[in-house]
Amino acid sequence: MEPSRQIQRQPAWLMLASEFGESTLNEKGSGEFDPTFVITKLGAKVNRIIVSGLVERLELRETSNGSQMYQGQLRDPSGLHYFSVGEYASESMREFVVQLLDKVDSGEPVLLSMTAKARWYQTDEGAVYTSLRPEEAAVVSRDRYASWLVRACVATLERLDQHQKSLNCEPTKEAMLKEGIRPEMVDGLLSAQTHYGQIDTEGYRLNVMQALDIAEGKMAAATTAPPTLNLSEPQAEDGTDATEGEDLHAVILECIQAMDNGEGVDFESLVRNLAARGFTREQSEAELDSMSDDGVLHEPRFGWFKIVA
Repeated sequence: MEPSRQIQRQPAWLMLASEFGESTLNEKGSGEFDPTFVITKLGAKVNRIIVSGLVERLELRETSNGSQMYQGQLRDPSGLHYFSVGEYASESMREFVVQLLDKVDSGEPVLLSMTAKARWYQTDEGAVYTSLRPEEAAVVSRDRYASWLVRACVATLERLDQHQKSLNCEPTKEAMLKEGIRPEMVDGLLSAQTHYGQIDTEGYRLNVMQALDIAEGKMAAATTAPPTLNLSEPQAEDGTDATEGEDLHAVILECIQAMDNGEGVDFESLVRNLAARGFTREQSEAELDSMSDDGVLHEPRFGWFKIVA
């Protein structure tokens, strides 16, 4: 009799929603019990993932085969994770999601952390979408959520560094290892380079900035998150809005200094970041125009802003 294969439990990656959600590459081993992977643009080869965020939606639905499934959305500063809990889930997970649904239906803002299997599906048109199948989950405090944000940002920055290193060497295992790329990143980076080609990493860096601002208490919530989630207690004791004291002019300079990689910063990235700090699109556009007219900023090309030296 052929000895049974021991299935190794895959490590879980800390990851923001934008990186996971933009993934369109998947990989499955040839064996019946081989794990499946979602490969991100930064080269993470993900089978299991640790995520956290605000439960934005959770509802019970009936599937086409008549079974019931809970489907939900989990928002972090970079975007949404989609998750589902069905009859395949453990009894403890099904009991947990029933209790969670009661909290969400009552209007209570719920911060959730979960370890989940990475899933993907492809439409008839060929579009690929990612989702999560929770293995373990727990409601967490704002402090625990902030701690997760920091850890996820550190992990994202490390992958950004590994991705940048991979661009400076030949696309071979030997060259990448010689360049100092971690062994667990090599296969994913090689596959990602072939599938995605050249990518723009600025959005991921902006996501890290926003997430760290939330973790450090500089923002009330993510760019488009519901106002019920408030990590930094923005209301002052006298009832005034905490963003009133912020100088939009100074915040714009701070954002451009942090985000400019030599080519300037595009208008939409600036507006999204400023919106996350409580400024409206109209306020931001008017101030950018004013700073350009005053010679504080200039546009090296249309819609991109740099600080005048």
